[in-house]
Amino acid sequence: MEPIKIKPLAGRILISVPFLQDFYFKKAVVLLADHSDEGSFGVIINKPVKVKLSELESDFEGFNAPVFIGGPVNTDKLFFIHTRPDLIEGGVRILDGLYWGGNLETVRKLIHEKKLSEAEIRFFVGYSGWMAKQLDRELEENSWVVSLTNTDQVIRSNPDEMWKQTLRKLGREYKLWVNYPPDPMLN
Repeated sequence: MEPIKIKPLAGRILISVPFLQDFYFKKAVVLLADHSDEGSFGVIINKPVKVKLSELESDFEGFNAPVFIGGPVNTDKLFFIHTRPDLIEGGVRILDGLYWGGNLETVRKLIHEKKLSEAEIRFFVGYSGWMAKQLDRELEENSWVVSLTNTDQVIRSNPDEMWKQTLRKLGREYKLWVNYPPDPMLN
């Protein structure tokens, strides 16, 4: 039986196929923030770096939130998703309870005032982007599987297990992918 194909939209995730060897996208789960005729963008939600936000940005001293590799575009910039549109103006809704960006000065202030917790926000260095129709071509080439997600999975899942957990939820058609060797040529 052919797996059900889900269309890419904001608030859905892309799961890389196991044989994709790109540095950024190998065993990646990407949250789409937008997908339209003009292109697509999002952030990789399962690749934390070993640096905490307070080590990366002096303005966030004492806030030890993890930082994630968001993707290969604009890697010199910081991006964020959050669950607090009531406190952070300017964010764009991605899915129920989850927002892209907003006023970074407000975020700094909320963190200093201890009104925003690490469980309510995730930070990313860079983002993932596709030109018009590029993601559609990659989907036709079977480089990605599109799946549904929710705010809890995005914000609270263990990033080290997210790729495998997400594949398991897709069903038995993807069971072999979970244990795909890092380099099948060595087997």
